[in-house]
Amino acid sequence: MDSSTHKHYLVHGYDSRQALEHYFSDKPDMAFADDTLIFPIENLKKTFTEGHIKGDVVIDLSISSLVHHLYAACEFFNHIIVLKVSDRCIMELKRWLDTRTGAFEWGHAAKLHVENNDQLQDKEEKVRSAVQHVMRCDLEKGNVTDPIVLPPADCIISFVLLDVICKDQDDYIRYLRKFSGLLKPGGHLILIGCLDMTYYTVGKDKYLAFPHDEDFTRKALVGEGFVIDNCKVKKRTSESDLTDYKAFIYIAAHKEK
Repeated sequence: MDSSTHKHYLVHGYDSRQALEHYFSDKPDMAFADDTLIFPIENLKKTFTEGHIKGDVVIDLSISSLVHHLYAACEFFNHIIVLKVSDRCIMELKRWLDTRTGAFEWGHAAKLHVENNDQLQDKEEKVRSAVQHVMRCDLEKGNVTDPIVLPPADCIISFVLLDVICKDQDDYIRYLRKFSGLLKPGGHLILIGCLDMTYYTVGKDKYLAFPHDEDFTRKALVGEGFVIDNCKVKKRTSESDLTDYKAFIYIAAHKEK
């Protein structure tokens, strides 16, 4: 495949609403639910209910305008700070936070977090109240939220962001170091990503991705001072030419003090 015309997430941005429809919706032809919705949600619920990861502040550094991975976190942290590299992603997320007409519907994901439908509204309200800040970040700056200085986080959750902003191994390690700098000593990092992905599609455009495997991901984390507490890999079962990832990976780790 000729990648010379492919776009790049950090350079070109993308239509975050279309990305949600392609990869996270409840449409009958959405092929990725097992990987993008069920797999991360099941692992996040297990991680948090074990009780080892909790605290005051969790920072979310993820692609697009995702919400589904925050339903589990809101039960264990007082404040959720969402950082985005794209204004379009911020706008789409705020539509949902402000319950505006036309916002993306996350009810299908919320149902995976509750025992019955009567709890859905309370769950969504709890997430909305926990997300206290949504702001633009620049991962090239020493202080990624300059001029605002964030409090050190107890936990960072990152969903696929490193896979789409990195161009090579050096980029991956450099940005991982940025993540580490936002954490307290002993703080936790939950990394959810795609393995061996070279491209993904949003609308009519193809975007470059950084292909890497489990071994590289583990070594990168250890090299930046993290201890891996849990690692799960789910091989892809979906059939779609929207993207070519081979598996999803879920890693819970903590930063050595």
